Amino acid sequence: MELRKDPITRSWVVVGHQEREKPRPDNPCPLCPENRLETKVLLDLPQQGPWQVRTYPHFRPLYHIEGDPSRTAEGIYDRMDATGAHEIIIETPEHARYLSQMPDEQIERVLEAYALRIADLKRDARFKYVAVFKNLGPQSGEEWSHSHSQVTATTFVPRRILYELRAAREWFRDRERCVFCDILRQEVRQKKRIVDNVGDYFAFCPYASRVPYEVWLMPRTHNHQFEAPTPGENRRHLATLLGRTLRRLLKISEAYHMVVHTAPNTLQTKGELSDYWRTIAGDYHWHIEILPIVETRSKSYSIKEVYFNGLLPEEAAEHLRELDPTK
Repeated sequence: MELRKDPITRSWVVVGHQEREKPRPDNPCPLCPENRLETKVLLDLPQQGPWQVRTYPHFRPLYHIEGDPSRTAEGIYDRMDATGAHEIIIETPEHARYLSQMPDEQIERVLEAYALRIADLKRDARFKYVAVFKNLGPQSGEEWSHSHSQVTATTFVPRRILYELRAAREWFRDRERCVFCDILRQEVRQKKRIVDNVGDYFAFCPYASRVPYEVWLMPRTHNHQFEAPTPGENRRHLATLLGRTLRRLLKISEAYHMVVHTAPNTLQTKGELSDYWRTIAGDYHWHIEILPIVETRSKSYSIKEVYFNGLLPEEAAEHLRELDPTK
């Protein structure tokens, strides 16, 4: 496995073969506690008593923790070793229980695991970005049906995050305001695309939603780091809102992608990040993006790099508001 950089898009691509081992079947499920694997446990929550959330290294990682990236040139191209981390967060010991079906206390534990793993991996200065994501449903590419999320730490910043960083920095430079705060203020004022809110947290369909029923979750209180809550943040409120949002979305589709967007690792001062740290605490704003999979064949794939969404986000938000989030 290695990383290769596209000189046009500046995207890093993982290429090569994964470890040659047989796929692990769902039966017996390797994430169930009765089938405990002989592998290192990175985190258990709660820390006392039986675990409710557990983190393992991934069984077939895309990135390997050992070594340095060893960035080299191959003619005009750049490549480096697939150094990083790849982990699995098991969200519950119960095999047949979705995140959306869990009580708020358990969802809060999952969010705590997200924050703790991001914070821990950011202590390694080799890693420029730590991503947490969740794929649900066969259409999403989920690896096991047992409820889980994944964490990756990479020696590069994903292109989507670089776009966000660049736009946020330029907006702040021109207006001395956070673009995400401006977006949320307008959404709250207009109310057309707001789906729900609990405490300081809001769920809304973005103005330029890429897919039908795309939803973002964002705190009103400005904070660039998901892993370091501000005094104004109450993660139980976020857990409640996330559960309510997922229950709504699962009435639309049984599959989705969910990604936590947080600031890159500020221990890294090289390469593409060298200019970003001056204002990032003021210009970036963490948020969670959820993209349901509602179309088996999207026109977005036939119009390269241009998203096509056949549903107005205002209509999507209205429909989601009408759905009962308690069941």
